[in-house]
Amino acid sequence: MNRPTEHFQPRSNMSNLKQDISVNAAVAETMISHLMNETTDLADRDIHVPVEHFVSPLRAQAEIDLMKTLPLLVAHRSELPNPGDFITRDVFGTPLLLSRQNDGSVQAFLNMCSHRGGRVETGESGNRRVFTCRYHGWSYDANGGGLRVVPYQTSFDPINFSTHGLDRIKTEEVHGLIFVDFSNNQARPVADYLGPEVEAQIAPWYLEDSTILIEKSYTLDINWKLLMDGAIDVLHPQFLHPGGVAELVETNVGVFRSYGRHGQHFSSRKKLRELAKNGDARNLGTKYIASNLVIYPNTMMIAAPEHVEFWTVWPTENPAKATVQIRFLVRKNILTPEIERRVRKSWDILENAASTEDWPMEEWIQQNATARPTGTFRYGRSELSAQHLHRQLARDLDGKEL
Repeated sequence: MNRPTEHFQPRSNMSNLKQDISVNAAVAETMISHLMNETTDLADRDIHVPVEHFVSPLRAQAEIDLMKTLPLLVAHRSELPNPGDFITRDVFGTPLLLSRQNDGSVQAFLNMCSHRGGRVETGESGNRRVFTCRYHGWSYDANGGGLRVVPYQTSFDPINFSTHGLDRIKTEEVHGLIFVDFSNNQARPVADYLGPEVEAQIAPWYLEDSTILIEKSYTLDINWKLLMDGAIDVLHPQFLHPGGVAELVETNVGVFRSYGRHGQHFSSRKKLRELAKNGDARNLGTKYIASNLVIYPNTMMIAAPEHVEFWTVWPTENPAKATVQIRFLVRKNILTPEIERRVRKSWDILENAASTEDWPMEEWIQQNATARPTGTFRYGRSELSAQHLHRQLARDLDGKEL
């Protein structure tokens, strides 16, 4: 779902955002060639995804089990910038407590007391040196999670404090993005999972120097993959958003780049076609190209000159329900009242289009799939981003190509 936000428009005072770096010359040249020749990037063939994949509880559980083996993006550094800052999250039913450590790193703990299983922190966020379970008062150091205090300790058998701290979950921060890995695979750094291509895309966005301006979560009666499909689809705007984004963007022209499990789709503003026809587009192309970067399996990031929008889509054991978390990040050193006004306007446009057009359509698709869970959905050759996601899921879950 591309949207008529201002991020397609060049801003002379935004040059320090280096927005052109993530749209390299090769992408711009390919896009201009497509515009001039009425072509687009295409897959080798259509693929057919079983409708059952959107309605089966067994499939939903298998997808969750898969995600638990992968690095998952759960937070941004601006949510806990200082030592002692913490946030709590629930990820697939697992209560997480993330705390900024004294050395500047972030550590995720299981929010569970080693005594009788109570929550050691019930707040959503804050700053603490010690986390204390409200059930019996057992306390843990926020820095490292070690057990510090056991009330009435003499009434227990000897307790080894070194083995009764909070359970730690592998946590890494890359470019301000905080990932947890439930598999605790210490041999797989997040940087290796992302790969150099993804890192090259997100590095110029200065995410580590940004703050969350707007954040909201939506729980919807839609399978998580349908939500992903809708957000990365570029063919539907002329039909679903005829008075909005369809007037601004080319809906059947695009460039796709595969980065292993991850992928990125680039789309063009219609203004670029005019510039190309006049021979003026060679040095202006990247100012009129937007992209949607998918970090497999459930995160999407759209870079704009004034903000970065990113979605995290969380499946549930119910295949017909998911939660979408959307954040707008803005670099702190450019956050003026005027920038904030424009970014909030972009948010309003997004929220209106999603809630009144995209999500109702996806709910109908979900209802239809539930009513008739047979056959397949077809993903055409130009629907490369969605194809890429479903192909990778099939490889990981079924060990085969779609």
